Amino acid sequence: TKNKSKQIAAKQNLLDKALRRTRKVALKEVHALKGISFTTHRGEAVAIIGRNGAGKSTLLRAISGLIPARTGSILTSSQPSLLGVNAALMNHLSGRRNIELGGLALGMTPAEVDANMDAIIEFSGLGEFIDLPLSTYSSGMGARLRFAIASSVPQEILMIDEALATGDVNFKKRSQERISELKAKAGTVFLVSHSHSVIRETCTRAIWLDKGNMVMDGPMEEVLSAYEQATT
Repeated sequence: TKNKSKQIAAKQNLLDKALRRTRKVALKEVHALKGISFTTHRGEAVAIIGRNGAGKSTLLRAISGLIPARTGSILTSSQPSLLGVNAALMNHLSGRRNIELGGLALGMTPAEVDANMDAIIEFSGLGEFIDLPLSTYSSGMGARLRFAIASSVPQEILMIDEALATGDVNFKKRSQERISELKAKAGTVFLVSHSHSVIRETCTRAIWLDKGNMVMDGPMEEVLSAYEQATT
C-alpha cells in the first residue's frame, strides 16, 4: 500500500511539473508585429507579402479588430470585413443557408439576401452543390463561397487572406474583376497571397513583412521585385 501511495504521489508530482511547464509555454508572450505604421487611401489595393510566419494574417486580423493591439492604435473609417470570418459560415449548414446567414451578417436585409441569392450562387460556381452541407465542400469550394458572399456587398475595407489561391482559372479571373469593381467604388482592398501573378494583376501597392517587422512599403512592382530578389 505504501509503495502504491508513493507511486501515485510520484506520478502526481510529474503531472504537476508537466502542467507548470505547459503553463509557462502558454503564457509566453509573442510579439507577432512590431513597429508597423502605414496609411492607406480609398481605391487602393494593397498586397501584404512575406514568408510564412512573417505576420501577414496577424496584421489583417489586427486591422479587422479580431486581435487587440497591445500598443499603438488602429484607425479605420468603417468596420473592415475579413473574408471568411465576418461571413460567419457554419459547416453543418448548406451553402444556400450560409449565404442567407452571411448576407445578414454583412448587413443585408432578408429581402436583399433573397434578391442577391442567385447572383451569389452563380458567382461562386457551386451549382447543385449549393444545397449540400459546407462540411462536404473542398477547401477550394469553401473559399469560392466565402469570396462570393463577402464581396457581394460593397465594402469600404475588404481584406482577403489567400482566398484567391484556390479555385479554377475562371473563378480567379472573376475574383480579380470583382476586386477591381470594389476599388472603383472607392473601397480599400488588402490581399495576402503567395501568388505573385495574382498580386501583379490585382494590387497597386505592397507591404513587405519579415518576422513581424515592415521591410518595405511602396508601389507594388517595386516592392515585389525587391522581395523576389531577396528570397530567390
